[in-house]
Amino acid sequence: MSKILKVRNVNDYSRYLGHPAQHPLVCAINYAEVSPIRHSLNNYSVYGLSLRDDAEVELDYGCGKYDYKKGTLLCVAPGQIGGKEDNGELASITGWALLFHTDLLHGTALEKHIKDYSFFDYRVNEALHMTDEEHDILTSLMRQISEELGKNADGLQDAIIVNYIELTLNFCQRFYNRQFITRKIENSDILVRFDRLLRNYFEENLQIDNGLPTVQYCADKLCMSPNYFGDVIKRPLVTLPATTFACI
Repeated sequence: MSKILKVRNVNDYSRYLGHPAQHPLVCAINYAEVSPIRHSLNNYSVYGLSLRDDAEVELDYGCGKYDYKKGTLLCVAPGQIGGKEDNGELASITGWALLFHTDLLHGTALEKHIKDYSFFDYRVNEALHMTDEEHDILTSLMRQISEELGKNADGLQDAIIVNYIELTLNFCQRFYNRQFITRKIENSDILVRFDRLLRNYFEENLQIDNGLPTVQYCADKLCMSPNYFGDVIKRPLVTLPATTFACI
């Protein structure tokens, strides 16, 4: 059975890495300061953003390659499991981890709309692969959050940190929007396969017993998370076939 690290609060992860606690509800960890570390498969009760620079990422899709060497961002939400199972080896990694508890957002505008950031429900293979400029922006924001956490706490610190987090999430959304456009060819292929899926569904009269195909059904058939699939088909990249609108 896999050993899973339960990250009930942000400092569960900090302690695992040997990083000092910064705040009961938020931490910003520079991986270079705690490496080498053991990998861990984590069960999260907090939100987390992991910006990893330790490996080159080359994605193959059809005849195309998308090569972003300077950073990959993975996002997790409470209730999700992520990371890499501990194999006993130590790994030297670089990048940043930002974890924050939902209690930090209580009473803020971000509390009301954090679920609008659909990328928290993307799968690992749908991660954000950044350009150098995007990487530098997120690294700068992580560093500013860490520096703020290092200051003496006052009545405005939490509000400032939440604002930094919201700004970070908004940049992540912008970068994901860029990624959808950059991968126009592969997303066009997804839409072609989606259209074929719908045509086959209706040609086989599956709607008689099962009703109209749901987003979950289509995403499963296309091996995608529902959120990522939904975001792909909403992008104005190509003209959608008429049958496409059956389950939008």
